[in-house]
Amino acid sequence: MDLFDDGPADNTPEFSVSEISGAVKKAIEGGFSHVRVRGEVGRVSRPASGHIYMDLKDDRSVLAGVIWKGRAQGLAHRPEEGMEVIATGKLTTFPGQSKYQMVIEDIAPAGAGALMAMLEKRKAALAAEGLFAPERKKPLPYLPEIIGVVTSPSGAVIRDILHRLRDRFPRKVLVWPVAVQGAKCAPEVAAAIAGFNALTPGGALPRPDLLIVARGGGSLEDLWGFNEEIVARAAAASDIPLISAVGHETDTTLIDFVSDMRAPTPTAAAELAVPVRMELLAWADQQGARLSRALTTGLGQRQQRVRDLGRALPQVDALVEGPRQRLDYLSERLPSALKGAAAKKRLQMSEAALRPGILSRRLAEDQRRLAGLSERLAPALKRRTRDGRTALEQTARGLRGTVLQDRVARHTERLEVLLRRLSDRASRQQAERLARLDALDRLRETLGYVETLKRGYAVVRGDGAVVTTEAAAAGATALEIEFADGKLQVGSGR
Repeated sequence: MDLFDDGPADNTPEFSVSEISGAVKKAIEGGFSHVRVRGEVGRVSRPASGHIYMDLKDDRSVLAGVIWKGRAQGLAHRPEEGMEVIATGKLTTFPGQSKYQMVIEDIAPAGAGALMAMLEKRKAALAAEGLFAPERKKPLPYLPEIIGVVTSPSGAVIRDILHRLRDRFPRKVLVWPVAVQGAKCAPEVAAAIAGFNALTPGGALPRPDLLIVARGGGSLEDLWGFNEEIVARAAAASDIPLISAVGHETDTTLIDFVSDMRAPTPTAAAELAVPVRMELLAWADQQGARLSRALTTGLGQRQQRVRDLGRALPQVDALVEGPRQRLDYLSERLPSALKGAAAKKRLQMSEAALRPGILSRRLAEDQRRLAGLSERLAPALKRRTRDGRTALEQTARGLRGTVLQDRVARHTERLEVLLRRLSDRASRQQAERLARLDALDRLRETLGYVETLKRGYAVVRGDGAVVTTEAAAAGATALEIEFADGKLQVGSGR
């Protein structure tokens, strides 16, 4: 026997590893070129390449899956761990690791129950971050100048909002058109909210004072774009107060919890945005009437007070009657008193005759008395000066005392407080009057037809009168059209 004989010959063909892998790949792809698999999402990986790698599992097996970048960008629902889904695609193999996997072309939640479970999970996560907290919600402006609306420009929602705003209180409206369902809904709505917030207040395209995110009713799948986390975070980050009006009253989405106010319908959102103009006018009339009544009542009360005080004062005649009577009495006694005084002086002069010797003695006595007084005058003046200086020094020491200084300081401080209060009160009254005047002036401009012309309307006059019907325009000899920037003569109306 030949030592190198290997036994009987074997006709089984030999394959390389790549050939076996290729054959298996063709067999699997040929038999499972289009499959739908229901399962729970396990591990999910999103590398920088943009592809999504994930596992589909049930209680016994695990199936690897991949969603290529081009498909991942167009998915309506992104897979999340723990979510029950139905995946559509084909089976293939990955020769590099000797395993098979599913190339997923579309993935969707397995019914409304799966969507609700995912929604509750997102809701709990956002609530844990504090995005639903009441203290985060901003108050709505009472009368916004500009309202931004994020919705579809072709639906009935925008028409309902504009109609209700026009009925209640016309305002400027900026519409940011977005898709309100489908894969583009969430990114477009989030971009619209961020775009409105990025506008400059008072710029060429002014920043709105209030935002309304609106959509009509629909199924849970139709409204799902407003349940995406990107939309909820954009609404929570908005510096502009935001009203959510998605769906009907029974529909609830994540944006409702993070918005500053939820409206049951888009029409109700318009009602929340602005007050009723006629009610404001009626309120202004009532306040004016109350002011007039208050002024009339106050003036009447002060007039009555003056009359009461006038009756309490004594009469002028009663004040001068006593002095007048006394003057009359003294006037009657004056002539006799003058006569008596003159007679008395005359008698004294007659008793003391003017003799030279007597006059000389009196003059000598007066000189001696004057000399004695002169000698006493200098010491008296010194004593009086010394006493006055002493009293003055005592008074000065008293003035420099802390008691007087404290009184002066207290009175000075009280005077400064009263002056500040008077100045503050005058400033507040002036500011209140200016604010009220500005508000009334803005209301006057709003109610005038000139502001209406600036929004694209025009006034048609025929022969000097306003024309409101086609028949009146046809019967006019000449027509005049007034726009916001001027008037245009169009000739005969016939």
